[in-house]
Amino acid sequence: MYNIILITLGSVLVALAYNLFLIPHLILSSGLSGIAIMLGIITPINTGILNFILNLPLLIVGYLKLGRRFITYTILSVVVISVSLYVIPIHGVSTEPILSSLFGGVISGVGIGIIFRASGSSGGFDIIAMLLAKKRDFPLGTLLSGMNAVVVIASGFKFGWDAALYTLISIYAAGKVIDTIHSNHIKLTLMIVTKKGDEMKDRLLTNLYRGITVMDGQGAYSGEQSKVMMTVITRYQLTDVKAMIKEVDPDAFVNITETTEVMGMFHKE
Repeated sequence: MYNIILITLGSVLVALAYNLFLIPHLILSSGLSGIAIMLGIITPINTGILNFILNLPLLIVGYLKLGRRFITYTILSVVVISVSLYVIPIHGVSTEPILSSLFGGVISGVGIGIIFRASGSSGGFDIIAMLLAKKRDFPLGTLLSGMNAVVVIASGFKFGWDAALYTLISIYAAGKVIDTIHSNHIKLTLMIVTKKGDEMKDRLLTNLYRGITVMDGQGAYSGEQSKVMMTVITRYQLTDVKAMIKEVDPDAFVNITETTEVMGMFHKE
């Protein structure tokens, strides 16, 4: 229930950023929602309806191919964003495009960061990139950057290059805020030290599609025996994994580090 509230709140913030800051100045957001905004400006169809229509096939494929919980939360986010875009009136808070691009990017970044923290996403290019990354060995960040570049270029050709630069500012601001709220690295290494080794191993193997290395450990000061587990996960799994660890062993010591590269069998789920 807590995650559902967070995702709803984050999704409403995203819609507010779009309708109050970006759309009035012909500024696009990152991802598929940016395309929805562009189509909403040049066609009589509401941006909320377009956002839902564009995301619908991806949500269906994602539900079949990606983690069910992640996609369920993503579906909730897409629905709330789409409804909010439809209901909230488009009204520019500021008359300055550069201020609107900055504040629109920051507010949408806060919203998307909250959604990420609650184990979901706002849909669109995130789903496309995750599906492609499972099929081919491309870094997810590069895929997302490449697809966002298409949005910026499309904005330049349709609304002028000033609008494209404002769009770039918005995307950059949103990205920096998301990084602050939620880990932006696709791969994270977890080192877990626990006295409930068997129970922790079973819980993680049952609920986490990842390999786990288990080692024997001993406290240098206490001399107590423990199990040390190491695994590599994606950013989308972090919230769920932390919750599982806390449920099994609230006293477990967990070290989470950023991972630059993984060689070998690693599925970018």
